[in-house]
Amino acid sequence: MKFSIPCKTPYGSAAHAQKVCECLDTLYPEPGCALHFRNPLELLVAVILSAQCTDARVNIVTQSLFQKYQSAADYANVSQEELEHDIHSTGFYRNKAKNIRECCRILTEKFNGEVPVSMEELVQLPGVGRKTANCVLGTFYGIAEGVVVDTHVLRLSQRLGLSEETTPEKIEQDLMRIVPQDRWVKISHQLILFGRNICTARNPKCAECPFNSKLKETARSAN
Repeated sequence: MKFSIPCKTPYGSAAHAQKVCECLDTLYPEPGCALHFRNPLELLVAVILSAQCTDARVNIVTQSLFQKYQSAADYANVSQEELEHDIHSTGFYRNKAKNIRECCRILTEKFNGEVPVSMEELVQLPGVGRKTANCVLGTFYGIAEGVVVDTHVLRLSQRLGLSEETTPEKIEQDLMRIVPQDRWVKISHQLILFGRNICTARNPKCAECPFNSKLKETARSAN
């Protein structure tokens, strides 16, 4: 589904992306990450846990998890079974526990327990792809290496005419091409918020969609 927008700027263009960004700024002028964290390690663990799980559930789990594990060494040294038990309710807990333990072992041995501040080093960690790396770099460090493409951003990029691609990798490339780099971090948060609140995967609230009406208004004023 795409919104029918009567404007002269073609879908997938920088001009169209600019109109989308303007409307998102009206809806969510100061967007942020819904996950709770105090440092880059906590954010990294929270994002790994968020796969196939709601941020609300992750925040419930990490409330006690972050009190128990306060360093990369803490995660690296705990048993697989104990960590599985601690994160069980986030789903896919065996694989998540394995990735977190191995990721933190590498952080401890190679990076002195610190989360690296580069895309190249982050994506080499177990359980860390571009989405997770972009989230950590953008949200905590303010470094725009790319655009976070989760299920919400993927869906809305297609619905809003920002990309016709179907994979996160290719959608990210499209967004990086048509959205200015200084907006990459912000638009990720904005699209995620909009996807959660209004333009949901099932039964989107099209009748009350303020984004749709604002975009049409912007388009009409530009014609």
